Amino acid sequence: MSYGFCDRILKVDLTAGTLAVESPGEAFFRKYLGGSALALYYLLNEMPAGVDPLGPDNVLVLSVGVITGTPISGNSRVMANAKSPLTGAIGDAQAGGFWPAELKFAGFDAIVVKGKSPKPVYLWLHDGEAELRDATHLWGKDTGDTEDMLKKELDEPKLQVLQIGPGGENLVKYACIINGKNRANGRTGMGAVMGSKNLKAVAVRGTGKPEIADRTAFNAIVKEGVEWRKQDVGTQNMEKYGTGGVLGYQQQTGGLPTRNWSSGVFEEWDNITGETMADTILKEADTCYACIVRCKRVVEVTEGKWTVDPQYGGPEYETLSTMGSYCGVGDLVAVAKANELCNRYGLDTITTGATIAFAMDCFEHGLLTTEDTGGIELKFGNGDAVVRMTEMIARREGLGDLLAEGSDHAAEEIGKDAIKYSVCCKGSPFPAHMPQYKRSLGLIYAVNPYGADHQTSEHDHAYAPDASEEQHRRSSALGLISPRPADVLDTEKVRFAYYTQVLYHVLNSAGTCQFVFGGTWQLYGPNVLPRTVEAITGWHTSLWELMKVGERSLNLMRVFNAREGIAKNRDTLPAKVFVPLKGGPTDGVALSETEFENARALYYGKAGWDENGVPTRAKLAELDLEWAADLLGL
Repeated sequence: MSYGFCDRILKVDLTAGTLAVESPGEAFFRKYLGGSALALYYLLNEMPAGVDPLGPDNVLVLSVGVITGTPISGNSRVMANAKSPLTGAIGDAQAGGFWPAELKFAGFDAIVVKGKSPKPVYLWLHDGEAELRDATHLWGKDTGDTEDMLKKELDEPKLQVLQIGPGGENLVKYACIINGKNRANGRTGMGAVMGSKNLKAVAVRGTGKPEIADRTAFNAIVKEGVEWRKQDVGTQNMEKYGTGGVLGYQQQTGGLPTRNWSSGVFEEWDNITGETMADTILKEADTCYACIVRCKRVVEVTEGKWTVDPQYGGPEYETLSTMGSYCGVGDLVAVAKANELCNRYGLDTITTGATIAFAMDCFEHGLLTTEDTGGIELKFGNGDAVVRMTEMIARREGLGDLLAEGSDHAAEEIGKDAIKYSVCCKGSPFPAHMPQYKRSLGLIYAVNPYGADHQTSEHDHAYAPDASEEQHRRSSALGLISPRPADVLDTEKVRFAYYTQVLYHVLNSAGTCQFVFGGTWQLYGPNVLPRTVEAITGWHTSLWELMKVGERSLNLMRVFNAREGIAKNRDTLPAKVFVPLKGGPTDGVALSETEFENARALYYGKAGWDENGVPTRAKLAELDLEWAADLLGL
């Protein structure tokens, strides 16, 4: 194993049933780092344009980065990339847990999967060896049963399993990939891609820990994080309340999406906060491999209308919102049960909750009736309906079969102006951060290659005037600290959006968590990232060099989309963000179409793309990506 990488890419052809290992060399890993950038290299070189996302010619890449597997906080991340069945654009989803580090221990940097197996199979990777095994007996099992069965079958109690549940098997367009029973590559339907290939799971176990080039420098960085956490209230609160700890702030500022984005305030918000969870149903805080942040929730309910199984974790802020305030539901146990079902069946909680909220809006406006819902009163505030609909979507039963296609497609089928109730970009529903309030997110949601996503840039209101001296120091390399800007999508916010988007592409390529190496409130911040990469790999690197990797990742995604005919024509926002909100601090607030269009044009110029949002040959040449320019005939 080389410093930071194994130099082993497993290539799987499920149609032929063959496995091969490719070693692209050190220069390749320095250019792409791993993760999403590596994945896009393989997708563009091994998959033609225009393939069916659920057909055998789609290519799925599971990849980690040069930081993954080292004993530092935020290291254990896996990226999943393929053509998205939900959007038709590039698909991208990230997850933490212990599986990503274990893949590196098993001796692999990435898995490139193409074709379709004639029967269900799973991959078994262990200490440099790989084999395909029959998974017929696992098909139809939920994620908890599947993991338990594989641990017993392979006699490996420490086995790490990445898999799909019935949602992926049933080709729900936003099915996710689950590892550890509760860590999800959630967005853009990567679980459906696995299901379409009859690939049930990837089981990994290894003993080969990554070597570190400069152990003294690396240990000093680890110690720095431990010392900072002792004094940093933000990271301490992540362990106490998880990401749900921000729900109250969102409510107070008028940025909590409520009743399908009609309002930024929810009258029952206090029932579903991270603090309320900690006081009621929280069993313990969980973490990912070697991470001291411990942001993950584990909840348990043993009596009442619903029981909630702790092996499936607990709801994050996004789920508390999408299953809660989006749907007008203030019942924390109902939200936790819906979260359990999503992790059990393998569904993205954001898209599931948002799609149910869309259906509730249609029901409230008479576009759906109890005849369509099978008798369910699909009204805002009905927690029973949220739980039942989640099951129906996973099983494609009744109205769940239509909603399993996503809200944009469902709106087309429903007709009667239903599309105005679908809050999506490129077919991917909005996460629980409001661009009417966090202005730069309106731009990012639209231009992001894989649709609306809250973890593809920093949020503009993360940078407050009262940022500490230490926070200034940690983010000064990008020049991002400034007084809280006015609520207008101006040039400053365009610059902010672009630079932080590139930074997040670096993190998704290096294989690290935004909560650790992101902006001001995270454990380390971007200044520490080059030191970490250098200590691990031995490369004399800089933030400049790493940001260029991020630009490669972002531009390759735009190249992928351009080959599919996706550019400015789909860098758009849904109608609801231009409609004034009702109630609270953001009453009457809306985005302006003019400010959005002006910002989009500024962003294209900043990124070095043409007026249609397509990377120019000059930009791709700057990034040493002339081969990608050739794919577009530039």
